[in-house]
Amino acid sequence: MKHRKQIKQRTKRNILLCVIAVVLILLAALLIGGVSGFMDSRVDTKEGVEYIRQEEAGDASVIEAKINRLEQQGGEEDTRSIKERFSGAVVMGDSIAQGFAEFDVLNVSSVTAQLGVSLTQFGDQIEAAKEASPSTVFLSAGMNDVIETGGDTEAFLTEFGEVLSQIRTELPGVNIFVNSILPVQQKAIDEEPLLEQIPAYNEALRTFCSSQGIGYVDNTEIVQESYYGEDGIHFTSAFYPVWAEHMAEVAAL
Repeated sequence: MKHRKQIKQRTKRNILLCVIAVVLILLAALLIGGVSGFMDSRVDTKEGVEYIRQEEAGDASVIEAKINRLEQQGGEEDTRSIKERFSGAVVMGDSIAQGFAEFDVLNVSSVTAQLGVSLTQFGDQIEAAKEASPSTVFLSAGMNDVIETGGDTEAFLTEFGEVLSQIRTELPGVNIFVNSILPVQQKAIDEEPLLEQIPAYNEALRTFCSSQGIGYVDNTEIVQESYYGEDGIHFTSAFYPVWAEHMAEVAAL
């Protein structure tokens, strides 16, 4: 009996040791996995911090618009056409912006742009926009003003500020997004050297929009040589869907 009791005790001890060993192995596996996960999370955190840093450097209105769009979509894919997405928006501007209507990329009711217009001539467009009662306005102008202001960015920003003030007065509460002045080809610069100042004007415009809390749509990277028309300033129909999609993305339409 005594011998049998010793065997049972030894068996229990062995089982207990095995259980402890299994527990230790599981704990070790969890520890290794946790450390690995922690290292991975450090990488993800670093990427997240970089994303937040970049977003903080952007326009607050642009970020807010993106958040609102995500909340409205609720994770569902947006299947609306570009015309539908711009149904509550109006594009103001010059002859380049007119292409949205001319090439039937946007509805005529979404475009008030006029040929040869400068910043001092936006009264009619603002009145037309009032009739449409938009929630969002895109302003696309400045190339004619680069020439008219003779390279004086301060004069340009003064005129731009007056247009923005008119829009805010006549369309209170509207979301305003300002397009960068589109780049031109070298042959256009050869014809009108002042157009070489477009990058400087855009940088001044970007800073100005940031100070005003207005969304800035940088179009520089979406322009390709194949999109240009013969004059090196205006664009073919292929450019406008790309431009419209870019504006919609920035404004979260």
